[in-house]
This record gives sequence, C-alpha cells and structure tokens, in this order.
Amino acid sequence: MPAADNPLLADAREAFLHACRLDVETAKPGNVSVDSAGHGMTSAQFIESAEAAAGALFIQGAPVGARILDAVTRTRKAVGCNTNLGIVLLAGPLAAALDEPGCAATATAWHTATERVLARLDLDDARAAYRAIALANPGGLGDAPEQSVHAAPSVDLRAAMTLAAPRDSIARQYANGFSDVFDTGLAAVRGWPSRTLDAIVTLDVFLTFLGRWPDSHIVRKHGETVAQSVTREARLWHQQWRAALTRPAEVPDALRLSAWDTGLKARGINPGTSADLTVATLFVANLLERSQTGRSATRI
Repeated sequence: MPAADNPLLADAREAFLHACRLDVETAKPGNVSVDSAGHGMTSAQFIESAEAAAGALFIQGAPVGARILDAVTRTRKAVGCNTNLGIVLLAGPLAAALDEPGCAATATAWHTATERVLARLDLDDARAAYRAIALANPGGLGDAPEQSVHAAPSVDLRAAMTLAAPRDSIARQYANGFSDVFDTGLAAVRGWPSRTLDAIVTLDVFLTFLGRWPDSHIVRKHGETVAQSVTREARLWHQQWRAALTRPAEVPDALRLSAWDTGLKARGINPGTSADLTVATLFVANLLERSQTGRSATRI
C-alpha cells in the first residue's frame, strides 16, 4: 500500500511526536523535563531526537529492524547521545503494525496487527536491532549470557527479546505482544475523564508503570535492591498524588513531586524504562483518539 493510501501514517507521526513532547513537558520524577534537566541531558535534546526518529519510524513498508536502526542512527547524528533507544525499540513494531492489512485505529485491531508483526520478525531484524543498540551504547543493555548484542545474533529478534524479557520491560513487550502497553498503559489513560490535563494523564501512566514492577534501567544501573525500593516509593507517591488531586490547593505541588525528583537525580537514578513505556502508551492512545475524534487523547 503506498504511503499516500494509508491515512493512519500522518496521524501516527503526529501522535508519536505529541507523546514525545508530553514526555518532557511533564515533570516526571527522576526524568529529564523542561523544568528539570538531568543525567547530562536536556529536554531540547529529547524533542530533537523525536523529530529525527520519526523520519525513520514511519517509512511505509520498512522492516522493524531497519526502522529501529535508521531511527537510532538519525538520533545519534542529531544529538550525539542515547536519548530514545527504548522509545524507538517500542515504537518500531507499533509503527510497522499500521502497515498491516486490516489494521485500523482501534486498540483491538492495532494490538492484533502488532502481534502479527512480532511473529514475522526475522534474523535480519535482529541484526539491525543489535547494531542500533550497540550504536546507542546504553550502559548494560544487551549484555547477556545468551544473544548478547556484542556478538552476531543467531535467532530472530522476537526470540532474542524473549530471552531478555525476564530482566527488561521493553524486551518483555516483544515477548508478550505489547500487552503492558495495550492493557496496563491504556487502562491508566482511560481511567481519566475526557477533559483531564495532559500532565495529569502522563504522570499517572508513568507512576502506574514505575509502581507496577522494578524499572529495568534502574536495575541495570543500580541493581535490583535499589530498583525495588524506587518501585515501593512510587506506589506511595502515586497514592499521595492521587489523593492530593482531590484538594485543588495542593495540585501544583502534587503534579511536580519536586522533592522526590530532586532526590532521585541527586542519586543518579533515572526511571527511563517507565518513561519509555509511558511514551509508547501515549503514542497509542493519541492515535486512537485522533482517528476517532480528531483530537489527541490527552487534553490541554
């Protein structure tokens, strides 16, 4: 199908860019935002990275591995560091699924199409994804006793990701068909009324993921014990934040969670995988809402 014949693609690109903007416009504890740089990066780099990656992710008919490698290559050229590898690894199959015959802008159809894309991933996809991960050079990601990215893969990309799934939440999406995004993530978005602020929805999705299981990025950088402690903290902060939303005078402070953000960054802790899953969820939610109503799913 020529790109011009697929009405989803233009909306998909805009939905993706909107999700990436929300990622840094919302002050999420431990993450880089427009109000709080950190980890040697700025929000401007993330926005520039999103624009660069989008040019590769939404090429009609491109294989998943090629989308991932091209997006990482363009990002590296644009900003010179790894800002979005996790986002790209998640967006690649989701974008490719929009090319599938019968894929429509419903959660069920898109989820089913994504499963079909994952089932067809091959060795070439693995080779390209491995090159992308090595190029991005994220500390610890891809180091494994089996199918390490520092050696040539001998299995297809889904099989390689399935091996990594027990220790990496992004790899788990390849194994479980993106169920965390289509189930856990979308449920958090849909739990809010239609006129809820962008920042509230985005932060709720982020805290939902961070409080559900240890963040893979934190595990790689700081170990399981620290990651588990952050997950417990996230559950408590999430409860307090939700309660504060019922008291309007406390909403500004509740949205920022600034004390926790400062503490995490002082310890060099970045819940990056939870942020990546949040972007993937908002990408899906935004496209579904755009296609059905003509407006984005999270509202200003």
